[in-house]
Amino acid sequence: MSLFDLAGRCALITGGNGGIGLGIAKGLAGAGAQVLIAGRDRAKNAAALAELIAGGGEAQAIEVDVTTEGFAEAMLAEAEARLGGIDILVNNAGISIAKRPEELTEADWRSVIDTNLTSVFLASKAAYPGFKARGGGKIINIGSMYSLFGAWYSAAYSASKGGVVQITKSLATAWAEDNIQVNAILPGWIDTAMTARIRARLEGFDKAIAQRTPAGRWGTPDDFAGTAVFLAGHASDFVTGAQIVVDGGYAVQGSV
Repeated sequence: MSLFDLAGRCALITGGNGGIGLGIAKGLAGAGAQVLIAGRDRAKNAAALAELIAGGGEAQAIEVDVTTEGFAEAMLAEAEARLGGIDILVNNAGISIAKRPEELTEADWRSVIDTNLTSVFLASKAAYPGFKARGGGKIINIGSMYSLFGAWYSAAYSASKGGVVQITKSLATAWAEDNIQVNAILPGWIDTAMTARIRARLEGFDKAIAQRTPAGRWGTPDDFAGTAVFLAGHASDFVTGAQIVVDGGYAVQGSV
């Protein structure tokens, strides 16, 4: 048994058509997994799929909006039809609305919570029967450094990502007896389309984050490939309920 070989295994990745999700998809495909990326943007799905296939991966894509009613059951049914079921679920879909708390509308709040947290619960619940029937499985939830920190502009986002950590722990304890490991990855500042908007708006922000990070740079989506392969493979069979921070040391840095 190879600890990091995912050949013969199937992975479903929400929000897998860009950013961290695509970086994870590349890593899992590179380790031999069949990858099914789920995203709501058809054009982004197609571009991501072409990139995965060009890199030698075995991949497919489906259109999914994780805020729509019944999405989880439909998504898992499609995965069953295409792949015969999944061994790995990556809950990565996420959004952020940067506003002061008093400026957030109820619609803003619900949009962030539904996308970032409720979808994790629903997708995991829908995947559970298949995992149990197959004798086990892996769930990887994507949190954030804001699972640990707060900021004036991230009340809804931080609440959702803090919730991701707590549901990870709860699912891990509930499903350990079924040989299902549930863990979370907490990204730091990563060069993605989401963070590009902040970098463009705030002068000097790009340089300030790099200087604040011990590794001396922003992260890239490809930095998540190895961690995802570890959490998806046999190497992590006795790891569950954990949170792995991938941030170049940002969260442990003291005063500078």
